[in-house]
Amino acid sequence: MNSKKDKWDASHRSWPLPKLPWTMTQTWNDLLFAHYSIDINVLRQLVPNGLALDTFNGKGWIGVVPFHMTNIRLRGTPRVPGTDSFAELNVRTYVTVNGKPGVFFFSLDAENLLAVKVAQTIYHLPYMHADMKVEKRDSFIEYTSKRRHGVNARFECSYRPISDSFYAKEGSFEEWLTERYCLYTLSKKGEPLRCDILHERWLLQQAEADIRLNTMLSEQGIQVEGDEPVLHYSRSMEVRMWPLVSALNN
Repeated sequence: MNSKKDKWDASHRSWPLPKLPWTMTQTWNDLLFAHYSIDINVLRQLVPNGLALDTFNGKGWIGVVPFHMTNIRLRGTPRVPGTDSFAELNVRTYVTVNGKPGVFFFSLDAENLLAVKVAQTIYHLPYMHADMKVEKRDSFIEYTSKRRHGVNARFECSYRPISDSFYAKEGSFEEWLTERYCLYTLSKKGEPLRCDILHERWLLQQAEADIRLNTMLSEQGIQVEGDEPVLHYSRSMEVRMWPLVSALNN
């Protein structure tokens, strides 16, 4: 898909986009999806009750996803140097509201303080300011993150793709993990809110990673079932985001 029309086609989504203009565009680069299984009873204690857990074969999953963003801008505004690209690291799981599968974030660490403040305010997301570094070294992505304040949340890893690219098969674990077109958060009153997103289907690769340090889970009280995650890589994805809407009424 090379044309602009095809790029923003929404026919692969399982529900229509909101009848609102999109508000932000971003490009996500060099993503590692590191997924750990978690007992659903443990997960239920971590996720707000207003969000139904989404599971695969009876298990919950926690994702640790390092990447870096470029081409960040609000609709109708030019890119602003210094704020249009930065590294991000999120810790997430999977939920549904009214039959719409999406992502719930436990934390999102980012190196740009302005972006942290804006995302906290506009999208009600738990963004944290961190010192981060992303470098390409030979075929590997070298990634480090250390949260600036509060808990000692750190991540150090090198990773790379090790297979040909593929699209997830219908009904597969990979499709369940990645083909999600919204994120959920809560209002100050505890109401579930949804942010719809649009991008092409994920083009994935199998990955390998040397995770030298990862306290992103333990520092948030998240106890997973094993130390060896399931790994996938994606090179790049252009994304559009919509405003938050009530997840119960839309």
